[in-house]
This record gives sequence, structure tokens and C-alpha cells, in this order.
Amino acid sequence: MDSQEKTLQEGTQEEVKAEATVTPTPEEAPAVETPAEEEAPVAEVETPVEEAPAEEATPVEEAPVAEVEAPAEEEVPERKQYATKQEVLERITEIAHSDEAPQKDEVDYLKTVFYKLHIAERDAQFKAFTEAGGDPAAYQIMPDKDEEAFKAEMGIIKEKRAQLFKEQEAEKESNLKKKLEIIEKIKGMVTSPEEANKSYQTFKTLQQEWKEIKNIPAERANELWRNYQLYVEQFYDLLKLNSEAREYDFKKNLELKTKLCEAAERLAEETDVISAFHQLQKLHQEYRETGPVSKDLREEVWTRFKAASTVINKRHQQHFEQLRAKEEDNLARKTELCEKVEAIAAAESKGSGDWEKRTKEIIDIQAEWKTIGFAPQKMNVKIFERFRAACDDFFAKKAEYFKSLKDTFKENAEKKRALIEKAKALQDSTDWKSTSDKLIALQKEWKTIGMVPKKLGDQLWEEFLGACNKFFEARNAAGAGQRSEEHQNLAKKRDIIDQLKAAAEEAGEGLQEKVQKLVEEYQAVGHVPYKEKDKLYEEYHAVLDKLYKDLNISVAKRRLNNFKQNLRQVAERGGDALDNERARLMRQYETIKQEVQTYENNLGFLNASSKKGSSLIDEMNRKVQKLKDEMNLVREKIKTIDAQNKEKE
Repeated sequence: MDSQEKTLQEGTQEEVKAEATVTPTPEEAPAVETPAEEEAPVAEVETPVEEAPAEEATPVEEAPVAEVEAPAEEEVPERKQYATKQEVLERITEIAHSDEAPQKDEVDYLKTVFYKLHIAERDAQFKAFTEAGGDPAAYQIMPDKDEEAFKAEMGIIKEKRAQLFKEQEAEKESNLKKKLEIIEKIKGMVTSPEEANKSYQTFKTLQQEWKEIKNIPAERANELWRNYQLYVEQFYDLLKLNSEAREYDFKKNLELKTKLCEAAERLAEETDVISAFHQLQKLHQEYRETGPVSKDLREEVWTRFKAASTVINKRHQQHFEQLRAKEEDNLARKTELCEKVEAIAAAESKGSGDWEKRTKEIIDIQAEWKTIGFAPQKMNVKIFERFRAACDDFFAKKAEYFKSLKDTFKENAEKKRALIEKAKALQDSTDWKSTSDKLIALQKEWKTIGMVPKKLGDQLWEEFLGACNKFFEARNAAGAGQRSEEHQNLAKKRDIIDQLKAAAEEAGEGLQEKVQKLVEEYQAVGHVPYKEKDKLYEEYHAVLDKLYKDLNISVAKRRLNNFKQNLRQVAERGGDALDNERARLMRQYETIKQEVQTYENNLGFLNASSKKGSSLIDEMNRKVQKLKDEMNLVREKIKTIDAQNKEKE
């Protein structure tokens, strides 16, 4: 072995020892970890922690069946649009019975679209039911044959994916075994430069076989690749420095890795971040499977490839950071909606109007909920369950309220039917006054009864009103002649009042007799229209009171003058005539005074609230006033006698 070969061998052994104890070299380290799929992971190489943080992995987003929300647009680019559930069912059936492996992304997308259409259809059915007058609390969701068929096909797909996953795992174990065998073969070739030169073609064949073997268990990927790369490097280092084959391989590998670097750099211009990330994974796989380049270029080539990878990784990470920020914002918005529904459910609703108003608020909130995207995966189902529980709580309380309301409605309807029967029993009566009072009482009682459903309530009211109207129409027809007579009486009484007003302006003898005659005529006139009765009564008594007052004053003056003239004749006769007259007047005064007291006491027992009572009181007041006027006249007569006696003295 010459000095160059010895130096190469020693250097290689030192590198092997160092590589066994430190972090993989830049040549070895892959850039990122390929996101593992939920059921059938296929990642071959596991990434060191410092090169690919775990959070860079693509999160798995699945819409829970209960909520059915569309995945973010980036996750399902250019998907076929389905207008009906039948179209989705046809495609899912085709996938379930196809020989090809089901694609998880497409299956998840179909599941999301199906349930979105399913819930929209169910909401439309509920809306049609309520708009047709149906009771929301009585609405029942009917079984859906399409949904049952969809679930059955999804079950078949799940079984196929489980079987595929099992086969893939078996294939990975087989591939692992094959690659371990290749490593052992290459390891056996690494003995001396002479042996390495002789085994070169075999070595190239093993390299090609290695490339053709694909997936292995992810947990063994890094360890396996490091061992493979170690013995490949050792093999190349054992080749002679002037080996044309070795130089040719280095050149070809440099060309391949340069193209991979260029491809990675072009990915920076890719608008689809997710697609760029997945393309980068393929480039890393190819980079690993490409042999080494000369030592003086290894660091340079790896640095270039790593720099291009870092740009894609950062874009990918920023994309999911933005997505997570959006999900957190969605969680905050959904939490706020949950709190609103919980507050509405906890509030007291005092009647059907309140329940309907709050139902509309809940439906509006549910519509807003559907416009909000996913919350973070660990909270997505929990926040939906909270929202659904709050909605269920509200509608359960509403159902209980309307259930109790039905019993109340039934009781109220029975009460109203009983009043209808009473009204019908009175509708043909001709006892106008008594029956009118009874029907009015029934109408007042009707108003005290609570609500019934609108349609039934309108029907009952029409029936009740029909019975009442039948009676009142008959009564009005019978009273048409009577009303004509009452209007004639009204005209007569107004004429008498006008005559009394004119008499009040007159004076002289015969006024009292004239007034008395008019009063008798007024009292002889019959009833007037009910609406005019009170006004006419007040006008009549106002003019009458003024007349009586004026008459009493003038009559009293005339009687006092007559008394004074007669008193002179009595005085001329002498004797005790004046004293006897005075004694008679005193007795008369006391008698009138007692009579006034009696009337005033009786007035205290009369009720002035009724029209009849008010009329009697007015009459008695006029009598009292007349008696008081008489008392004043007697008192003036006594004063006249006393003045006459004083003149004698």
C-alpha cells in the first residue's frame, strides 16, 4: 500500500470514528420530516430535531361529522364541485369498490361536502316545516337513506385503508430487511483499495438496488441511512485516488446534486406553499440516494441545498403559523358565540313572543357559526360540543314551555267553547235588556281567558262573535221604531227648555204658573236617546234652578209687602193681636226649621252615583232651598212685628 493510499485509509478511519460519536454531517442530514399520514405513514427518513421542528409537520385537519366545515382552501386545491348528495355518494361508492387505493385527502373532502349538503338539506326541511305553521318543538328529523348508504361505503373504505396500511407495514419491514442486507454486502467490500477496485461494478449494482427499494419504518430510517452512507463513503475512499471510475462518479453525482439544488431554489417561486413543501421532500429523498461528491465540494453543495431548503421550510412554517393564528381567532369567535347562546338559554322567557324572538337569535348565531372556519384541532370538537349543548339546552327548555302551553291552550279552548254555547243559547232571545247585559258579561269574561293557538283562536272568536251579532242585529232591528220616537221626544224637550229660558227673561204676574205648566209638559214627554240623556238633564235643571231661585225671591218680597200692609190693620184693632201673630209666626218658623233638618238628614243617605239618585237629590235640594226661603220670609215678618211694637213704646 503506497503512502497516498495509507493516508486515505487512515483519514477514512478517523472520519468513521468521528461520525460514530457526533451529529451527522451536512451531507447526511435530511432537511425536514415528511408529514406522516394518519393511517398509512410512508416517511422513510426521520429528521434530526434541530433540522425540522415537530411543529413544521402538516397538521391533520378532519371535519367532525357533527359540524361539517370545509377545510382550508390550501389543503384541497382545485377540488371537483358537487351540487348534490347523490353525486358525492356516487363518487364515494366508486372509490369504495375500485381496485385503487383510496386517497385520504379526497375521501376527507367528500365526507366534508356530503355532510355540508346534508345539513343544508335538513335545515331547509326544518324551515319549510316551521313556515307552514308547524310547531318547532314537534319537529322530528327523519332517517336519511343517502346518509345510511354513505356511512356504509365509508365503512368499506375504512376497511380497505386498514388493509392497505397493514400491507404497507409488511412491505416496509421487507424493504428494511433488503436494505440491511445491502449494507452488509457493502460492508464486506470495505477491506482494501484493491478489493474496492475489483468490486466496483458490484457496488454500483447494490447502489441501484438501494435506490429502487422505497419505504421503510420511519423510526429506523435515520439510523439505516447513516450506516449506508458510512460504508458508501468508506468504499469510495478506498478506491484509488486516480481511479477514473471514482472521478466519474464524483462528477456525475455533482451534476445530479447541482440539479437538485437548482430545483430546490426554483421552489421559492412556487405559489402553493404546501405543494412546494411536498416537492422538497422528494428532492431530499433524491439527494440522499445520490452518491457523494469530492470532499472539497461536499460542504459547498450541501450548504447550497440546505439554504434553498431553509427558504421553503420557513414559508411552510409561516403558513401554518398563520393558519394556527386564524384557528385561534376562530376559537375566540366561536367561544363568544357559545357564551351568547348560553346567556340566551339562561334568560327567562315570559311568553311565546320571547321564545320566538330568542329562537330567531339562536338561528342567526348558528348561521354565523357556519361561516367561521376550524378552531385548533385539539379544541375543534370540544368547542362544537359546547355550542351544540347550549343550543340543545335552549331548545329543550322551549319544547318544555310549549308542551305546558299546549295544556293551557287546551284548557282555554274549552272555556271559550263553553262561552260560545252560552252565547248561542241567548242569540234568539227577545228579552232585549236582560239578554244584552248577559251577552256583554260573556264578552267581558271572554277577554279574561288566556290565549289559544292563532288558527283555532280565530275560529272560536268568529263562532262566538256570530252568536252575539245575531242577537244584537235582531235587537237593533226591533228598536229602530223606538229610536225614532226617542228623537221626537228629544226635540219636544229641547223646545220646552227653550221656552223656560225665554221665561227666565220675563217678569210679572203669572210667571210661576207658566213655569209650572212647562215643567208638567216636560215630565209628560217620554224617553230620549240614551246618548243625549245626561246632557239634556243638565241643561234642563240648570235653567229650572235659575227660574225657581228668581221666583222665590220675587214672591217672598211681594208676600212681605202684603204682610206689612195687613199688619197696620191688625195694629189699629189694638189688644194682643200683634203678640198673637208673632207667636203664630214663631211656631211656623220652628216647624219649617225642623222640616229642613229632616230633609238634610235624608240627603246624607242618598247615593248620588246613579242617575236616579242624582235626580232625587236635585229635587230634594230644591225643596230645602224653598223651605229656607220660607224661613227667611217668616223671620222678616217677625222682625216687622218687633219693629211695630218698638214704635208703640
